[in-house]
Amino acid sequence: MTDSANDFTDAERQGLYRAIFERRDVRSQFLPDPIPPGVLGRLIEAAHHAPSVGFMQPWDFLVIESAEVRRRVLENFEQENQRAADNYEGERQGTYRSLKLQGILDSPLNLCITCDRSRGGPKVLGRNSIVETDLFSTCLAVQNLWLAARAEGIGVGWVSILDQERLAEVLALPENVYPLAYLCVGYVSEFLEQPELQARGWRSRLPLEQLVHHDGWQKALPDGHPLADWLTHRTPRK
Repeated sequence: MTDSANDFTDAERQGLYRAIFERRDVRSQFLPDPIPPGVLGRLIEAAHHAPSVGFMQPWDFLVIESAEVRRRVLENFEQENQRAADNYEGERQGTYRSLKLQGILDSPLNLCITCDRSRGGPKVLGRNSIVETDLFSTCLAVQNLWLAARAEGIGVGWVSILDQERLAEVLALPENVYPLAYLCVGYVSEFLEQPELQARGWRSRLPLEQLVHHDGWQKALPDGHPLADWLTHRTPRK
């Protein structure tokens, strides 16, 4: 390893990996404490420094504090959540209904990160073949904010069970602006040791060694490959 001003210290690297591995989707541990404006500003600034294809920066940030707006969003969730529950039967449906999947009113504020699908004009460098790169780029902004939030001791919960067209109407979004991520944000009583859906038995984390392929789909790493050895002997994260 080179000795360079660009290198991270051991403590800096450990902090980054800690934020990654301890990030959680928070639904039920929110505290009423307000987020100081400087902290919220840092989170949004971290999101704004995400990479974007063609440097299009398609994101905008709607800070939502109005109880009335949030009640309308909650009504949207409740209707969609009922529809989603109908996808399951028996015990599985019972488990689904027992899950708390939003903190819209519990969190001190909501944040909607949108994607302006016209930003950058009709021709954006790098977007000629894959037009969805604006959506992908906005997802990176969400992840930046989420990791920064964990480092600040703030929980984030992504409410994905929403009718996006109705959400856009509630937020008065222009036609070209898509509400990509509706987030509940706030300080929390705890960060769970493992993802809540895993703790509740809904799904488990897939074994990493089953997801790594070599030179083609479902081709295993060859015997003696250093990455295969690392995967075999590592201590898996939760």
